[in-house]
Amino acid sequence: MAAPIIETCHVACCANRTPNVVSWSREGTIAFGTCNSVALYDPQERRVVAVLNGHTGRVNAVQWVHREDCAPESHLVSGGSDNRLILWEAQNDKLRQSVECKGHTGPVCAVDALHVNGSNILVASSAADSTVRLWLSECLHTVPFGSGFMMDVSLTLLPGSKVPILACGGDDSRVHLYVQSNGQLQKAMSLQGHEDWVRGVAWTSISGDLLLASCSQDCLIRVWRLRAKCETDTGEKDNHTTIKMKEDVFEVRDTVFAVSLETVLAGHENWVYGVHWQPALYKCGELQQPLSLLSASMDKTMILWAPEEVSGVWVEQVRVGEVGGNTLGFYGCQMSPDGSMILAHAFHGALHLWCKDQDKEWRPGVVISGHFNAVQDLTWDPEGEFILSVGSDQTTRLFTPWRKQDGKLPTWHEISRPQIHGYDMQCLAMVGRFQFVSGADEKVLRVFQAPRNFVENFANISGSSREKLLTSSDSANLPEGASTPALGLSNKAVFQGKILAHLFSFFTIFLWKQFNSISDQYQDSYFHPLNMTEPPPEDHLLQNTLWPEVQKLYGHGFEMFCLASDSTRTVVASACKASKAEHAAVLLWSTSSWCQLQTLQCHTLTVTQMAFSPDAQFLLAVSRDRTWSLWRRNLPTPQFSLHAHTGKDNAIHSRIIWSCDWSPDSKYFVTSSRDKKVIVWGPCRLENTGNSVLPPEIKPCSSVLDVGDAATAVAFCPLLCSAKSYLLAVGLECGRILLYQWSPDQEFMGGQDWIRCAETDTLQSHALAVKRLRWRPKAGQAGCENNKKDGQTDGESETEEESSWVQLASASTDHTVKIFSINKLAL
Repeated sequence: MAAPIIETCHVACCANRTPNVVSWSREGTIAFGTCNSVALYDPQERRVVAVLNGHTGRVNAVQWVHREDCAPESHLVSGGSDNRLILWEAQNDKLRQSVECKGHTGPVCAVDALHVNGSNILVASSAADSTVRLWLSECLHTVPFGSGFMMDVSLTLLPGSKVPILACGGDDSRVHLYVQSNGQLQKAMSLQGHEDWVRGVAWTSISGDLLLASCSQDCLIRVWRLRAKCETDTGEKDNHTTIKMKEDVFEVRDTVFAVSLETVLAGHENWVYGVHWQPALYKCGELQQPLSLLSASMDKTMILWAPEEVSGVWVEQVRVGEVGGNTLGFYGCQMSPDGSMILAHAFHGALHLWCKDQDKEWRPGVVISGHFNAVQDLTWDPEGEFILSVGSDQTTRLFTPWRKQDGKLPTWHEISRPQIHGYDMQCLAMVGRFQFVSGADEKVLRVFQAPRNFVENFANISGSSREKLLTSSDSANLPEGASTPALGLSNKAVFQGKILAHLFSFFTIFLWKQFNSISDQYQDSYFHPLNMTEPPPEDHLLQNTLWPEVQKLYGHGFEMFCLASDSTRTVVASACKASKAEHAAVLLWSTSSWCQLQTLQCHTLTVTQMAFSPDAQFLLAVSRDRTWSLWRRNLPTPQFSLHAHTGKDNAIHSRIIWSCDWSPDSKYFVTSSRDKKVIVWGPCRLENTGNSVLPPEIKPCSSVLDVGDAATAVAFCPLLCSAKSYLLAVGLECGRILLYQWSPDQEFMGGQDWIRCAETDTLQSHALAVKRLRWRPKAGQAGCENNKKDGQTDGESETEEESSWVQLASASTDHTVKIFSINKLAL
């Protein structure tokens, strides 16, 4: 079987900010909504195994369709802000869209489903249109709630029958029960007791009865028992005094069912958003796994509840969560089928995982993470060992492969969050091995330097040489870490002496804060050094992985938009949003002094992207004004002068030029535009002189490539496909990524110079526009390089198998960062 051309190496993403968006299958796969997609995550392999694209709006609810026989699930249902439900079915070991349900007139907020009559799947959904609907391929019945909303729904079958029963919890503080009769929902009863909105409901079966858990904004959880009344339940009093809870009854098909309050669980200090049952497991009539209930709250904790064996009284068994931190609590929770792992998803989309070890202790586990808003830019470090990305979630994140000690293949993880900002991040550029510049929706550029603690932990996790890294980063002058003052935007360096002083005075500060409510509300995020051998959990990423800010750069008049640095890491170019020529200037900065070197004025609207040529002799800028400008370095000075540019008379692009890049030999550059065109530019005739300097007149060197959609990102591979052809990646507004070979020596009339090699399929593509494409600066797959043999130096070539692979990183407005491995031999 031929090797695939494009393999998905890593997907960095997080859960959407909705309560019902995560579901854990009996087979062990976690499904969660991320932007407009559904991600399937394997917690054992610690990677996303598939991404399901089908919704055109945010996915708000996801639920595996569980089977009565406890067999692995073959169906998944999802609901989104596009007012649709999608039923996904397993086909050839992949989930594919099977049924699409349309009918809601508002965003779907909750779904549940079960198998009925063999292969049929009954689906219940609640939406912002104040209705609950029942579906069987098409809508069977609609229950209106006037001006009310149902926050959650849960379906199951009544004991001893095949009659579906639906529980709905809503903003009227009640739990409504409906049974299906003749395809429609008939009201059975309403359960009262909660004093605020009911946020979650969940059924489970035990010993022939049903238990219903409901959680509310009144900080309480109520457990209700539903049972079928026998003929012997006559209500006659016996001779013993017993406490009997009040029962409400309803009749279905000549069978009377009774509902009573089992228990009220109080332990959370804030709204309870989610409940999830770990059902009792019986084998050969013996109890293998006791009944337990998991709850998640906005008080940043999860609690595992279970009845005591002797008394049957429900008690708190385990409590996990965050103390302090910057998060706003948990939206929902799930438990693994065997009860060994529990999962919560937080307001900022982060997944929090705890695993039970051999000593029955619960400890934080390694889990996926990613941006919770559009990813605007990304870059590789100069050695190709990690990726930095920035997004509209106001964070900068660093991802690297984790080389495990057990010999398993490396997996990518976020190991540092260098910047947590107060503005949406827009752009960044590396200016050293562990130094970068970032720009946000403010007029300031900020420069960051990695602290010593990060360099040490990066070496531990990535398997790199600590001594080599510390030597290259001048460890003697590095701070230990960084912290952010209350209400501040700048990361302040923390040195070893300050850490000791902070620990010495911690008790005094703590006592003072007990009497200062303002200080409690805006506590300092103080750094605590960590010795990590595995990727950190979310609370450490938020507080202990910041990088100190070493410089601020002032000069722009509006929000930052794009950045670029040259290959020598001596010059940085920056541009901001602009509607006039005076603000569309490109500013050049010296990385040694951080002084402004020059102002380059040519464009009349926002410069959307810039790129220095690999030989550092040219700077290319493209703009919203549909033109590009080429600037040449005046050696030996660092000054640049205008070398060439397009205008109204020679501009081929008719819409915004979104992206640009250089060929690895600095002979050509490429531009891509909203007009769906990709064009390679360069000298009219190539003279075989070995000189990469472009002549004064620059013209198209390729035919105009129409890619069929707005081309929002483009990138030249740094490694040639052959001696006479280049490899380009083109990112589209629809989320697809196309690979092309371009041969400059081919006759380009009629498009014969372009060869389409491959493209991402539906499961690999982004759900929304591709914002940035970046190739790894060298061959091979990061984290998978073979160990060097004795005497082998860094400059020696890799094996043929390693050099046949190149990696491409992409950032998208669908909140994800993806890394693809491209097999050049299969092109």
